[in-house]
Amino acid sequence: MHFDPALAAQEAFYSAEAELGVGWETAIELENTFSSNAGRTAREAYEGLLALAQQYPNAHSFQAFCIYITWQQVTEETIAHHFETGMKLCEAYLASREAKEPRHIEQIAELHESFRAGLGLVEEDDIQVEFRRDTPKGGD
Repeated sequence: MHFDPALAAQEAFYSAEAELGVGWETAIELENTFSSNAGRTAREAYEGLLALAQQYPNAHSFQAFCIYITWQQVTEETIAHHFETGMKLCEAYLASREAKEPRHIEQIAELHESFRAGLGLVEEDDIQVEFRRDTPKGGD
């Protein structure tokens, strides 16, 4: 990756204050719990942050924050569910035509490819296709 998702998450989070309005206090509480805990407590706070994001679909910085912390979840607990969640969040973010930070768009597009790769959904380039075609198959 060409950026640090943890630093990007922190920046996006603090940019989200104006977007969240009355939800900002809840976001702070959940983020503090998420950042300072592990295991079940952190997972519950993470899910709370995702639920809050659904209440504010036009809070683009907060949506970006949730994508970045989903990558953190992937690194903490490498399971398909986190890759799928990240991929869906990225697709929703990138599909929206509203004005967003160009830096977030680039970084989220990169994360989208990483989430896809984690699920084995990467497209093969010409060299990979040729190698697969030339590789002998089993059997006589």
